Amino acid sequence: MVLDSCWSCHDAIGAIFDSIRYKAKYVLDADIAKCFDRINHKALLDKINTYPQLRRQIKSWLKSGVLDQGEIFPTIEGTPQGGVISPLLANIALHGMEERVKQFVGKSINQRSEICLIRYADDFVIIHKDIEVIIACQNIIAEWLIDMGLELKPSKTKLTHTLNEYNGNVGFEFLGSHIQQHKVGNYRSAKNSKGIPLGFKTLITPSKPKVKAHLVKIEEVIDTHNTAPQAALISRLNPIIRGWSNYYSTVVSKVTFNKIDDLTYDKLRAWARKRGKGSINKDKYWRTVGDRNWCFSTEEGLELAQHQATPIKRHVKVKSNSTPYDGNWIYWSSRRGEDPETPTRVATLLKTQKGKCTHCGLYFTTTDTVEVDHILPRSLGGKDEYKNLQLLHKHCHDTKTENDGSLNRNYDSNPF
Repeated sequence: MVLDSCWSCHDAIGAIFDSIRYKAKYVLDADIAKCFDRINHKALLDKINTYPQLRRQIKSWLKSGVLDQGEIFPTIEGTPQGGVISPLLANIALHGMEERVKQFVGKSINQRSEICLIRYADDFVIIHKDIEVIIACQNIIAEWLIDMGLELKPSKTKLTHTLNEYNGNVGFEFLGSHIQQHKVGNYRSAKNSKGIPLGFKTLITPSKPKVKAHLVKIEEVIDTHNTAPQAALISRLNPIIRGWSNYYSTVVSKVTFNKIDDLTYDKLRAWARKRGKGSINKDKYWRTVGDRNWCFSTEEGLELAQHQATPIKRHVKVKSNSTPYDGNWIYWSSRRGEDPETPTRVATLLKTQKGKCTHCGLYFTTTDTVEVDHILPRSLGGKDEYKNLQLLHKHCHDTKTENDGSLNRNYDSNPF
């Protein structure tokens, strides 16, 4: 299977888990050298195979050059990184990789069904039980990439095994996660579809480099707020903590979350000790909130988010061959409530409204911008509670706001 930009990183990780959950396999963990910088323009335009006017427009984008400090540099190859169309063009360039692999192994029906190529943008892995098939696929892919002006990066392309050491490698990294199987006793072992213990367990955890980078980011924020108010530090850290935790909330992360919270606590003690000239001023910066002791919070009630407070919830992978453009609005609208990156309030309202906008009655799609609206505006006395909330398309929200009286408030009599 191939996962492209209309699917999420979590779907790619889920596809890997489904491929290896019942059997240990060999893996080609590959990296394309400077993918966005080296795509052959002619090969890309030929693959797009569109009508002349759009072909000329895309060619103009590709050949427009890069402006750096007042100097224009020509772009004779590659796609413009950071451009809105760049990920799409890269996906088009790499489209067909899976079919090429399946053509090679197509002589055997069993091998064809067991081969698994999972790609997200320019990152991909090939998974199969036979190392000879994996090595052959590596050569096939290397040859296939030449036509697009690309090549595999030797230093970051490796052969590995999910359970046993192979060439000094075991397990692999993909999209910020470490995937590896561990030998365990029957009590803790995963079981096959018939309930028989497999003797191993597949664990997907946050990768060590990503954990380290996250800790460095937290440390940088704390160090740059040595003289700032506590509220400013908490407001800066909370989005970082919540965003990182939500991304890894679908894998085995509880131990990692607890460890990061402990290290963050140590950094905050050092921050407080520096401000207090040797004293951490516990009662000034830490309070008891609910059942939490030593909660880093302000007198006004602003609390520092905790990684470990993020619930672990397994991601439900997108159905095979489903896309946001297949017309199945009900499926894609309901899925938004299962996405770990969807806020809880939005997910709850999506399920309550059964995926429909209450203003126009149409289903939400993955490309829609949705907004939470107060049925009775707060400026008119409405409360911020679920029974007074609804989810609307952005344009429906604008229309509703124009007509619900919230814009006609008399600020002279009640300025606040």
